[in-house]
Amino acid sequence: MNHWFNALATQTAPSILVTVAKVAGSAPRAAGAKMLVTPDQSFDTIGGGHLEMRAIDIARAMLTLPAGTLAAERHLQRLALGPSLGQCCGGAVHLAFERREHEAADDFNGLDQRWQRGQDSWRLVSLDDIRAPTVCDQAGMRLLGPAWPMQLAAQRVNMPACQVILDDAGQRWLLDACLAYQAHLILFGAGHVGAAIIRALAELPCQITWVDAREDMFPSVLPSNVKMAATDTPEALIRSARAGVSFLVLTHSHALDQHLAEHILRHNDFAWFGMIGSETKRRQFEHRLRQRGMSDQRLAKMVCPIGLPGIRGKEPAVIAASVAAQLLQVWEAASQGG
Repeated sequence: MNHWFNALATQTAPSILVTVAKVAGSAPRAAGAKMLVTPDQSFDTIGGGHLEMRAIDIARAMLTLPAGTLAAERHLQRLALGPSLGQCCGGAVHLAFERREHEAADDFNGLDQRWQRGQDSWRLVSLDDIRAPTVCDQAGMRLLGPAWPMQLAAQRVNMPACQVILDDAGQRWLLDACLAYQAHLILFGAGHVGAAIIRALAELPCQITWVDAREDMFPSVLPSNVKMAATDTPEALIRSARAGVSFLVLTHSHALDQHLAEHILRHNDFAWFGMIGSETKRRQFEHRLRQRGMSDQRLAKMVCPIGLPGIRGKEPAVIAASVAAQLLQVWEAASQGG
């Protein structure tokens, strides 16, 4: 779902996953932020600057050590951002380093499947030995890996998203919440604007269902947060959509746009509904939908034209940037209870 996760899926050589395990004071990224380091590349970011350069150096030094030793497999290090790294944040971070082998990726394969289903998971990684990570569900039930140490289960409740915890013997564990993206967009239309919006949202915290009857319109490779739905009955996806979903309609047909708009506006609970078009298109649709019994209260929930005010460019990439920012505003307000 993240850039580091995409990279992890494609790496065949050993790599080091770096996680911001704990933050004290001001820091460039929150606990849970990750990056993946290989001998010659790095993916994603834990905040940039000297902190990231130091993390890459530590990770690459681990990759030179013999696999199977604790020094090569797991490491936890505290870095003060001000005194030792010369960064202005002034806080300190604890970084957890975890060696990843392509042939031992069962935990991340399981996470990928759960993420795709919108399910939250927790990873428990021992930092003082090299046992395999454990993956648990929201209730702490083990799904993959060794048994969850009983004395740690109670500590998971009300824990921050990412934390280093101790068991009764003083052993250190990385407790890493791998939370599915709550924002879900169902996007109808695989034309130029739809493809541009998919690219704009590819690395943003959301899940996308991309819908079109024309299967040949979809690219051969999709971002990891995108699921394709080639269907002649797109209204079925509207009927089955969970509460809080966002809809975006930009098909090749005004008749299909209107058909989808009617089904969406009759859906009981959605976060946002946008449709590409002009003010004239909106007025025409409002007139036709009123004739079908649609109330003004429901019609007011249709956002058309789409995009942020003041951005008037018609190029697909310009529309995509504007709509992506608009959706981020909607999703951030929803996450804060707005």
